[in-house]
Amino acid sequence: MPFSIRPYRRFPVQCSVLYNAGPFQGQGTVWNLSSTGWRLSGDLPMRPGEILSLTVTLPNEQRIEVSEAVVRWSRGQEFAVENVTIEPRTHARLQHYVKRLVQSTHEHRSLERSETYG
Repeated sequence: MPFSIRPYRRFPVQCSVLYNAGPFQGQGTVWNLSSTGWRLSGDLPMRPGEILSLTVTLPNEQRIEVSEAVVRWSRGQEFAVENVTIEPRTHARLQHYVKRLVQSTHEHRSLERSETYG
């Protein structure tokens, strides 16, 4: 598999996901996210290239629906997907959530620095 750098930073989370691949449905946990993709594990194994839809319940209870995503890699029950089709309004909500994660990470790092050097 060729190495590539992700265009967006991933953030650790732990939230539930339901996913559908054709007539099959799986459920699992999202372990990290970005505005363009997800790493998850679930009870329905997936293979690279497979297309699925996702319903993710974020830690703040907000639901994100991705109508089409493609599996980029898989290892056992774990796999990563890239969003292909997501409604603009839903994508904006996801971007807003990620932006809050970025801000909280910066605030946490600033606090750590001030405690270390203060």
